[in-house]
Amino acid sequence: MSREKVSREAFLARVRSAAAAGRAHRVHLQTGLPERVGYCGAGPDPVKRLIDEVNAVGGQAHRAANLAEARDILANLLALYSPRTALCWRHPLLERLGLGELLATHQVAALDHESLYPLSPTEQRTKMFAAEIGISSVSLAIAETGTLALASRPGQERLASLLPPVHVAIVEASQIVPDLFDCFDRLEADGLEGLPSNFVLITGPSKTGDIELTLTTGVHGPGKWHVIVIEA
Repeated sequence: MSREKVSREAFLARVRSAAAAGRAHRVHLQTGLPERVGYCGAGPDPVKRLIDEVNAVGGQAHRAANLAEARDILANLLALYSPRTALCWRHPLLERLGLGELLATHQVAALDHESLYPLSPTEQRTKMFAAEIGISSVSLAIAETGTLALASRPGQERLASLLPPVHVAIVEASQIVPDLFDCFDRLEADGLEGLPSNFVLITGPSKTGDIELTLTTGVHGPGKWHVIVIEA
């Protein structure tokens, strides 16, 4: 196949022509709109709204009145899936929950930053890819859309919510914000200079669709997504 040799001037002329044609269909932005136009909020009960939205996007939400109930729910999930290894966050909420003791009771080996760090990169990858369940908390949870916001840090790696076929996130009421606007407001108030380079928004289990519009769950990440919401 022969290729037409195009001079630099001819190439730039084509670009200018295409740009000029595109300007005929440009979007005219309306000015003078309120700063928070599009704000929806979450109604009078953000906890209920978060639970409803998590269920609506294909997850399974569990409402717990306190830490003890949340621990029981997590124990039931461990009994349901019978994992041998769990890829876990190190987080104050999970420590208050007694995650380490709970995993030991169910004979589940915990993989976290402390246990993985001394290993070689190859050994780390092998162990993380073999984990059957990921257990994390969240940085924030957005009630309006049932979205979890996770800021990746040492001890709170994104892979816990990405690699295992099952992801369980544990959220307490103080971590819930009504709307995406509130999420960014909270991040700004906490200081954006401390925000890590990786910040993920998760809404529902992993999904993908092909050209025939066939939706498949769990191809590029967890197919089972549980959110335990603690009211207290």
